[in-house]
Amino acid sequence: MDQEKAAEIKRKVREFITSNFYVPEASRLTDQSSLLDSGIVDSTGMLEVIAFLESDFTIQVSDRDLVPENLDSIERIAAYIARRRAEGPPT
Repeated sequence: MDQEKAAEIKRKVREFITSNFYVPEASRLTDQSSLLDSGIVDSTGMLEVIAFLESDFTIQVSDRDLVPENLDSIERIAAYIARRRAEGPPT
């Protein structure tokens, strides 16, 4: 994924997070900040994040992908989206 596409994905994810969840100091939220450890997103909120990813990025998030390594930060979410898009639609 090129830098421009990665930056756009991160921008969209950041916008969704800061618009839909309580982020006390949005300027301090880095791409590497843990959304779970910081308390920004809880388990119910993660369902909202997944619905957003599936609708806005046209990907399917499988149960096996519901791990922090894929969804715990803006950077990890962007990388996950890039991998899913590269894989193509499920068969």
